Amino acid sequence: MDEKILVQARNFRLHLGEKGFFLESGRILPEVSIAYETYGTLNADKSNAILVCHALTGSAHAAHYHSPDDQKPGWWDDVIGPGKTLDTNTYFIICSNILGGCNGTTGPRSINPLTGRRYDIQFPVVTIKDMVHAQWLFLKQCFQIERLHSVIGGSLGGMQVLEWAISYPEKLERAIVIAATGRISAQALAMNKVGRQAIMRDPNWKNGNYPDGAGPVDGLSIARMMGHISYLSYDSMQRKFGRDFKKNDGLYDFFGEFQVESYLNYNGYNFAKRFDANSYLYITKAMDLFDVGMGNGYREILSRIRARTLVVSIASDMLFPPWESEELFRVMHEEGVSVSYYEMESDVGHDGFLVDYHVLNPVLENFIGS
Repeated sequence: MDEKILVQARNFRLHLGEKGFFLESGRILPEVSIAYETYGTLNADKSNAILVCHALTGSAHAAHYHSPDDQKPGWWDDVIGPGKTLDTNTYFIICSNILGGCNGTTGPRSINPLTGRRYDIQFPVVTIKDMVHAQWLFLKQCFQIERLHSVIGGSLGGMQVLEWAISYPEKLERAIVIAATGRISAQALAMNKVGRQAIMRDPNWKNGNYPDGAGPVDGLSIARMMGHISYLSYDSMQRKFGRDFKKNDGLYDFFGEFQVESYLNYNGYNFAKRFDANSYLYITKAMDLFDVGMGNGYREILSRIRARTLVVSIASDMLFPPWESEELFRVMHEEGVSVSYYEMESDVGHDGFLVDYHVLNPVLENFIGS
């Protein structure tokens, strides 16, 4: 194994003045702190900065290790690093935790400076536009970056990329939208609803005011199980689990388990140890509200994009199927946006962009380097 590359997590408090941070809803956050990591070196003219946007349950820890004892690197370590697709010998890579998250950026478990207590469910609903606005202020204030080489992200991260290209069309040269859509379907809305209900109906949720270590573990686990089912594909689940048993001594009792049941249980409860239930509510709500055409028309909004754009879909994606990405590409192309489209051949499902790097990396490398 190669020597581990270590990286330090950092935090930056936005300079907001007395007015605070205005949200799309009209509400105001008095303070906002952004958790982030960087990889590589920012060049003198600040032209080599790439922003990587994470997915729903991700964090700013996109690559490398936090300590020599870490067993698992950041979530996109196969993409980011020396000599890799996002080559840190050439580019300065930035990844920040989203507004409303639970990994260092201001969110529902943060302290409200006006009350001295946690926001919990009193935290205002945030949107993807709010998340991107916070990212833009952070980049300007922390690094004095005025224009990005690229913005790249998958799933919820891809939605952030779209919002970047729409809200700040002159501030990025390239936009890479992976496994994402400009507005999620009724089916995706329904799955998010079930996940939130699982959390909110858990008696340990306590109307969002639960103490540390005693939150709605069962509800959050079930929400994560729902998510996992939508992230995988039919073929990948058959290949990985089939109808194999984990425990067949209880075949005619409820403690007998198929392999897929054991997998969902393990991942659901493991997730509940590291993620905040209230953040899950707020982030899925932001995903539901995202609609690039709301109030102005889908086509008219997408026509504002000035960045060279790459739209990547995953052939087996059940959550955001390829036709949704194709629609994005078609409308942008018809409106004169410089856009290209690639359908990634992967039978993994929605998570393909986190797994099948051998397929994705050459496509990203060609686009970023062109």
